[in-house]
Amino acid sequence: MTFDELKDKAHALPLKPGVYIMQDAKNEVIYVGKAKALKNRVSQYFQDSASHTEKTRAMVSQIDHFDVIVADSEFEALVLENSLIKRHQPRYNILLKDDKGYPYIRLTVKEPYPRFSLSNKPAGDGARYFGPYGSRGSTQGIIDALRLALRLPSCGKKFPRDIGKERPCLNFHLSQCDGYCRREMDQSRYREAMDQAVRLLEGKFKEVGEELQAEMEQAAEELRFEKAAELRDRYRAIELLGKRQKVVAGSLADTDVAGFHRGEAKSCFVVLHFVDGELAAKDWDLIETPMEAGEAEALSALVRQYYAGRGRLPRQILLPCELEDEVPLARMLSEAAGRRVQLINPQRGAKMDLIRLANKNAVEEVERWTTREERQSKLMELLGRMLSLPEPPRRIESYDISNTGSDDIVASMVVYVNARPLKRDYRHFKLKDMDGPDDYASMEQVLTRRFRRYAEGDEKFGDRPDLLLIDGGETHARVAVRVLQDCGLTVPVFGMVKDDRHRTRALVTPEGREIGIQASPAVFSLIGQIQEETHRFAIEFNRLQRRSRVQGSVLDKIPGVGEKRRSELLKHFKSVKNIRAASLAALEEAVPKHTARAVYDFFRAEEGGQKEE
Repeated sequence: MTFDELKDKAHALPLKPGVYIMQDAKNEVIYVGKAKALKNRVSQYFQDSASHTEKTRAMVSQIDHFDVIVADSEFEALVLENSLIKRHQPRYNILLKDDKGYPYIRLTVKEPYPRFSLSNKPAGDGARYFGPYGSRGSTQGIIDALRLALRLPSCGKKFPRDIGKERPCLNFHLSQCDGYCRREMDQSRYREAMDQAVRLLEGKFKEVGEELQAEMEQAAEELRFEKAAELRDRYRAIELLGKRQKVVAGSLADTDVAGFHRGEAKSCFVVLHFVDGELAAKDWDLIETPMEAGEAEALSALVRQYYAGRGRLPRQILLPCELEDEVPLARMLSEAAGRRVQLINPQRGAKMDLIRLANKNAVEEVERWTTREERQSKLMELLGRMLSLPEPPRRIESYDISNTGSDDIVASMVVYVNARPLKRDYRHFKLKDMDGPDDYASMEQVLTRRFRRYAEGDEKFGDRPDLLLIDGGETHARVAVRVLQDCGLTVPVFGMVKDDRHRTRALVTPEGREIGIQASPAVFSLIGQIQEETHRFAIEFNRLQRRSRVQGSVLDKIPGVGEKRRSELLKHFKSVKNIRAASLAALEEAVPKHTARAVYDFFRAEEGGQKEE
């Protein structure tokens, strides 16, 4: 259908509640939505696109045709929408990423040393399965908590194959594992711990707890207080594990608290589960692409998906904002639970504190799982906009000159790619034919050599930068522009202007216009880091040149030791002091025998002369 045909069809829809199903030319469902009035909602998609988000415009451009299903009420539309989203998983709907179903805990009972693992579904493989549970993350948390509480191994060692082959790992020394890799550990101890783990997964927390309490009291009576303390800690861990497993298994929680955070590259939905007023578990899910939907719309979709298919639901769910479809959603959840489920949007007090805690957890998960590359990409986009570049710079090259008077004039070239240092592309330059220190002439020589080698196809200088940063002001930047023009190149150039404390405070164009960077902490930090790294790299090379010149002056006095042999000696022994102390045999490993003999005799004679004095 054409756009006008889609628009006319939307205007002809009834003003009744229902569900609309957008499809592309391949008849694939790309979006499912609900509406109180189908005509009003669907028509909005085919109005002026200027008011649409980028995601909505992309979705509308893919629509070939659409269908609608009229419902008797907003509640029926909500239930139907939820069912259709679950069935079709449309790519433009907000979706929880964990679509593998409810996981199971698998126990390999036939092995001499059984192990726990996650499984999507039971299989006829002789293993024992527990579940199904909630999300994969929280179910893995149950396994980890079991291992920690019962001090079971979590390493990659295979038993009994690896018993006694290596020393126990760090977990043993941290009292997080009983060290079953040791020869003195009886297999029956492992079986006893696994038996406890199985009973805990079966929900027999009271039974296991009573056993531990009895052992703890006996250890205390026998004055084995360290063992009693260990059993006490294990008992407490199992108590918490019991509450946590109830939640993860879908049993009744008193209160769930939902949190949400929209990040630049990712968003996160968090649910905190409270039992008897105590935080027992946490579920969370990342949505990989930035959400353009409002917070209320996103939360409604996420809450519906999260609680769909769960046998038991909490008595109340605290939400960080009001939902437009809160009444039908509460009804849907209540019908699924077989009793009332309240949706509450607290504004103050203790419940609001819980919302803040859930939101804080959502923020932390986004920051933890947003990759460095994603953050750096956003940073490069910001830098590009600040400098009015046609596109974000990928490769940044920075240059600095270092000298001590008229000697050892050197330069550094530091490279950052996507906001990260690329050290394999760093380069040093020793300035040639310089009568004395001249920063402008030095910079001109360095850049001329660098870009001439680029033009000649030298692999070491084969990548062209997207941005040049010069340690200096506008005159340094103008020198760089002149060199680039002589080489027939156009690359944006900016000088790095420092403050009184030698820190970069701004960038300056070759025309003298300063661009402040302190308003953006991320850009300010990056430019400061680049300037410091460029300066450090230049200073270190300058010091190395001075040290080599001083050290070389001693070696140059030895007959038969030229530049090549001197380099070989310094490379092998690292310093003149080590060369002086080396034996003849050691010297012969670095240079030919006649040269080694000359070096050895020179320093022995030098020592003899010092003794005579």
